[in-house]
Amino acid sequence: MQTINEDIKKGQFRPVYLLFGEEDFLKQSYKKKLREAIVGDDTVNYNYFEGRGLDVRELISLADTMPFFSDRRLIVAEDSGFFKNACEELAEYLPQIPETTCLVFVEDAVDKRSRCYKRVKELGYAAEMKRQDSAQLSRWAAAILAQGGRKITPETMELFLERTGDDMEHIRTELEKLIAYTQGREVIEPEDVKEITSVQVTNRIFEMVSAVTAGRTREAMDLYEDLLALREPPMRILFLIARQFQQLWLAWELNQKGADRGAIASQLKVPPFVAGKLLGQARMYSGGQLLSFVEDCVELEEAVKMGKLNDRLAVELVLTRDYKAGADRGPRRK
Repeated sequence: MQTINEDIKKGQFRPVYLLFGEEDFLKQSYKKKLREAIVGDDTVNYNYFEGRGLDVRELISLADTMPFFSDRRLIVAEDSGFFKNACEELAEYLPQIPETTCLVFVEDAVDKRSRCYKRVKELGYAAEMKRQDSAQLSRWAAAILAQGGRKITPETMELFLERTGDDMEHIRTELEKLIAYTQGREVIEPEDVKEITSVQVTNRIFEMVSAVTAGRTREAMDLYEDLLALREPPMRILFLIARQFQQLWLAWELNQKGADRGAIASQLKVPPFVAGKLLGQARMYSGGQLLSFVEDCVELEEAVKMGKLNDRLAVELVLTRDYKAGADRGPRRK
């Protein structure tokens, strides 16, 4: 990403850029920055395509077209699939891009072994936009707050990120709400965070699993009803519960092998504060118990897919089973 920033600063652009990865906020942000820097408000020399129906020959024809009363033509193609499925015609063309044209591809997933990807690496720049870790998110969020004239302690920032998760678009929205809510004050307090921020679905799942494993069935069911009210599909809820139990099991296993919170965060690809919460909960159980919890969810999911169970009932069965720490049922390996 630093490379793109330097290109924009110098006003010297490569013939092709590829923005890919799971962090949509960063991809959209850099797509916008490149457009503003290359063509600005010029709509005549700007072309945008979205989806997998793009005809590569049309793209090539446009790329070969000289810009109209401008130095450059910019073509942006989003979710084209050219870097996931082989597109030999594009790979052959990329070395021939005119100096007056810049291509920007925005993709979710790419095959780094593909010729198209290798061509971009040779001729332009491929930027992988990964989920940011908690330290990066904290610095970024603190900078936005500072621009709004606000300060926040590390402890309050951790609370904020615990509630918002690591989606940068959601974080940005919540920061704007916090700045507006604390108008006239400089320091953001924990109470402000609790009052304003909306808890992400994944955080509600964590609370739900905590309630289930502690035997607080009524609380778990209330959280379930909240998610249904938010129109979360029961099968997605079941999947997220299963994933939460799996993360608890993996955190337990890694800890048994001597991994600390940082190592567990790296292995599970979660922020360190999330790894700490997982580890604290996982230590209440044995590995066999945690694996049994995962197997329960998998069995119920299979039952739904086979038509033996209603999806809402399947989730309710998970929430009402006895998962309190106690005797180890042991994994039911087949």
